[in-house]
Formats: sequence, structure tokens, C-alpha cells
Amino acid sequence: MSTASNTNIDLFREQILAAVKNKTPLSIEGGGTKSWYGNANSYAKLNTRTYSGILEYQPEELVITACAGTPLKEIEAALADKNQMLAFEPPHFGEDATFGGTIAAGLAGPGRISAGNLRDFVLGVRILDGKGQDLSFGGKVMKNVAGYDVSRLLPGSMGTLSLLLEASVKVLPRPAATTSLRCNITQARALQLVNEWAGQPLPLSASCWIGSSTGGDGELTIRLAGAAAAVKAAIPIMGAAVNAKELDTQFASEFWAALREQQLAVFSILNSDETLYRLALPAACGPLTLENISGDIALEWHGQQRWLKAPGDDATFASIKTLASAHGGHATRFKQGSNVDLGKQRFTLLSEQAHSTALEAVQARLRTAFDPAGIFATSRLP
Repeated sequence: MSTASNTNIDLFREQILAAVKNKTPLSIEGGGTKSWYGNANSYAKLNTRTYSGILEYQPEELVITACAGTPLKEIEAALADKNQMLAFEPPHFGEDATFGGTIAAGLAGPGRISAGNLRDFVLGVRILDGKGQDLSFGGKVMKNVAGYDVSRLLPGSMGTLSLLLEASVKVLPRPAATTSLRCNITQARALQLVNEWAGQPLPLSASCWIGSSTGGDGELTIRLAGAAAAVKAAIPIMGAAVNAKELDTQFASEFWAALREQQLAVFSILNSDETLYRLALPAACGPLTLENISGDIALEWHGQQRWLKAPGDDATFASIKTLASAHGGHATRFKQGSNVDLGKQRFTLLSEQAHSTALEAVQARLRTAFDPAGIFATSRLP
């Protein structure tokens, strides 16, 4: 089933040990579809695509194990053959997206709000650390983890802790029925409704409101997924509340895929001097008042993830970060326009967040433990 070999691992180890000797960091890369994500660097690349293949797939156990360089579309095709899926719906951002890159980026799509984050699905990993040691953590079932679950540190680490070789993740069956509804309402009303619905026994699997940050009506799209009877019963209840209409199945599927891949106009039409900001906010946070900032805004995960297009200057970023922090969240520069300084800090620093002193100390100790020579210290993730 797999094209992986120990030769690939030996070559990776040689590259890591040579980097230790030469004191030159390595920037880990798979298909390169998320090379724009995170802080820029010009270090030598360590490419994982040669270590590819599905090592084990147990549909009856809902677990798949694969090498880091395995194309993500290959994994999703294997799951689809068994009517299963990656429930957190990871974005590809390109045809060459890899399994390892997906885990390292830690990004999830529309289904994250109902299914859980990518990190929640990682059962075990195999890595090469900064000393070239071949280490394994976790396993292939949910109940075999004793002590600190090191495997959960890899999602979102962006290759700054170790080289991910293999991972085992939990998969889920595809829902028996899926339908989508759409209506035009204000942002405040949309946030109120989706959070009310989320607290009820309704098969709400995803939501998205797109409109203007300055107010007025926007377009709310919700997705229902689960048992056929549950979906059928929920349609009139939720549809009547806002006079929502059912979407054509194919159109709806294309919409959610475009949202996942950020191919909708709210994401893709980015002026040269603009930045796409990502705001992570607590549940039930209401609309934010963005003074002197006007632009398109998209709300996902029942408002817990928000996307805003705004000027890319430092003053604007500072005001957005302050606003998010005041509501118990944080903001990051996610994607930059062509005329925005690509060398600018993309992520909100831990030092800018409340209660961060202890977290900074933990992060420093983790990096030292995994990578004492700083081989993976590319600053892609601050």
C-alpha cells in the first residue's frame, strides 16, 4: 500500500545532522501549497514528498495511518471509497497538499465547529527530532495514551518542533443526509440564531455569514448533516425562523468547498495593499465595532472564526488585535496583498496575550527538548 522506505528516513536524518553540524536551520515543506502561511524565511528546504504512502487503513476501526508526504487527495479518495471522511475538512490550498503539511498547518474547514479541531483527531505520530532521533508517540486508538499526549503538539506547529514522518488520525463515516439553507439577515441576528441552534438537538454542522463589517444584511448559509430523519425534521424548524430556502445539492457542495479553500470573493479578491485577517473569538461573541475600518467580513464556526479584509499597515493590525483581545480572542495576519511587507509578523505573539508568561516558558522548554540545536527554528511560527 505504501511507497515509503527506511532509505527516505535515513536521508532525512543525514540532512538534519548536517544542518546541526553547519548550524543552518531547515524549513520543512511538503507540496508547498501553504508556503505563504506563517512568517517568511529563506532557509534550505527539507521536502517530505519522497516519503509517501498510506501505511494502514482500518475502516472498521475508523483509523488511517500515512506518511507525511502522502498527497491529501489520495487519503481523501481512499476514505471516500469506504464512505468515510476527515470530519474537520482540512483546506488543501492547492493540488499538491500533503498529509504532513495538513497536520503541521493545523487548519480546519467548516466542519470544525461540529466535529472538532484537527488536533482532536490525531492519535499518534512518528517524528525525527532535532538530534535525528526516530521517536513515536501515541498510537492508533483513542485509549492508549498514557502521560502527556505529545502527538497533539504537532498540529499547528508548522514544522518548528520536529520533522513529522507519519501520523495516525481518526476518521468518521459520512453523514447519511446533508442539506443547506440560505437567507439574508444581519450579522447580529445570524450570530444569535446559530448559537441558539448550536445549543439545541439540531444537526447543525456548519455555518457561514458573509457581509459588510459596517452593518446591514448579509448572507447566512447553514449546513445540516446527520441522520436522514433528523435533517428532514430540522429543515422546517430552522428554515421558518428566517425564511431560509434550501440550496441545490451540487451548488451547496461547491459553496462549502469554496469556503474551505477560500475561493469565495470575500477571500480571493484581495487588493494589493490589503491583508486578510483571521480573528479567533469566544463562543457567543457578538458583532465587533471596527472603527475606521470597512470591508467584507466572513463569519465561520458560529462566529468563533472571523475573516476581515482591511488595510495591511501596522496601525490597522494593532487596532484589530486590541479589539479581538478585548473580547477574549486574538487576531493574526493570515494572508498579505502583493504590496504589503511580507516580512511582517503574521501571528499574534504570546507576549501580547493575557496569561502568556507561563505559556512562553512552556513553549521555550518544548522547543529546547525537541530541537536543542535550533534546526527547525525558522521563526515561521513565533
